Amino acid sequence: MELPVKKLAPNAVIPKNAYAGDAGIDLSSTEDVVLKPFERKLVPTGIAIGLPEGYAGFVTPRSGSAIKQGLSIANAPGLIDSGYRGELKVILINLDPHEAIEIKAGDRIAQLVVIKVEQLQLVEKTELDETERGTGGFGSSGVK
Repeated sequence: MELPVKKLAPNAVIPKNAYAGDAGIDLSSTEDVVLKPFERKLVPTGIAIGLPEGYAGFVTPRSGSAIKQGLSIANAPGLIDSGYRGELKVILINLDPHEAIEIKAGDRIAQLVVIKVEQLQLVEKTELDETERGTGGFGSSGVK
């Protein structure tokens, strides 16, 4: 499947997979940013994409940056709807309690995963079908 990508800034990096078969494509910053502990900022990528109808983009943290620096995404995963054609921006947050995170223009800051989604027709019902789990919510499956 082809995904149209438009550069909106001269220093924008066209996303690509790090390895063949990877689900996520790396998104990069177009700005130098410093995030103090627990600070969050909206960071531009300098690109727009043309997701086809029936698909959605999910912006997720990069695992290496998360474990090594505490860099995450405040609204993870960020959702990109198929009709959106504006610049992709990432709400980054520094979860390290002591150290600032320094990001340079061109640094990889997040991953984009494109997923096929179904269009749902919601139907109001007075009852739902029974399942083994039922209404068991948070913690219902236990710890071990």
